[in-house]
Amino acid sequence: MSLQIFLVILLTFLINLITTLSYSVRIVGIRTGRIAISFALFNILVLISRTANGFQAPLLASSIERNIKDGLASNIMDFRMIIFSCTVATLVGGLMIPSFQRLLSGAVNKFSVYKSVPKVIFYGFTKGGITYIKENVVVPHPRNVTQIDFRNDFPWRVFLMNVVAVAIITVGVISSLYAGYLNPDLRTTSSTLSSVINGLATILMFVFIDPFLSMMTDEVVLGKAKESLFRKYIVYMVLARIVGTLIAQVIFLPSAKIIAYLSGII
Repeated sequence: MSLQIFLVILLTFLINLITTLSYSVRIVGIRTGRIAISFALFNILVLISRTANGFQAPLLASSIERNIKDGLASNIMDFRMIIFSCTVATLVGGLMIPSFQRLLSGAVNKFSVYKSVPKVIFYGFTKGGITYIKENVVVPHPRNVTQIDFRNDFPWRVFLMNVVAVAIITVGVISSLYAGYLNPDLRTTSSTLSSVINGLATILMFVFIDPFLSMMTDEVVLGKAKESLFRKYIVYMVLARIVGTLIAQVIFLPSAKIIAYLSGII
C-alpha cells in the first residue's frame, strides 16, 4: 500500500466519522434548546470534513495516474480498503455518538457564556475542560442496539433510501476514478461523472431523509414525540449507513464498469 492510498484511507475515515457524528447534533439541539448554535459549532468539524474531501480525490487520482503511466495494473484491494474504512468510521462514529453529544452540549452551553468559538476551543484545553471531557466519555448502552425492532414503528422507506444513498455516495468518486483503469483513454471523462452520481444520491438525502429527521426534531421540540423515539431513529440511520457501506463493496466494481462504458458513449 502506497503512502497516497494510506492518506486517502485516513481522510475517508475522517469524512465518514464526522458525517456519522452529525446525527447527534439534532439531539444536542433538542436537549439544550439551542439548535442553531449546535449546528454552528458542529460546522467547524464540517469544514474539516470538506477540507479532507478536497484532498481525498486528488490524492487517489494522482496514484491512479502514476500507475497508468508506469504501466502498473490496478490493485483493487486498495479501493476495497478505502470503502472498508467508511464502514469502520461509521461504526466508530456510532459508538462515539453518546459521548460526542455530551461534549457538544457542553460546548453549546459554554458558547452561551463566552460567545466566542476560539474561547470555547481554548476552554477544552484547560484543566476544567479536560476534566469535563474525561467525565463525559461514556460507553454506549447495549439497549441502543437491543431496542431495534424491525416489525413495529420501523421507518423502512427512509431506512432503505438512506442505504441506497450512502452506497451510491460511498462508491461515487472511487468507482469513477477506478474506471480510469478500465478505460485509460477516457479517465478524465470517467472522473467527472462522479459529480452526476453523487448528485443523484444527494437528491435522495435532501428530498427524503433530511426532511424526515427535521420533522422528527420539530415533533420532539413541540412535545409530540419522545426523545427516546428520536434516539432510536438515529440508531436506525447509523445502521443504514453501515449497511450502505457494505453494499458499496458489492456495487463498486459493477459501477466502475458502467461508468467506463458511459464514458465511451458520451
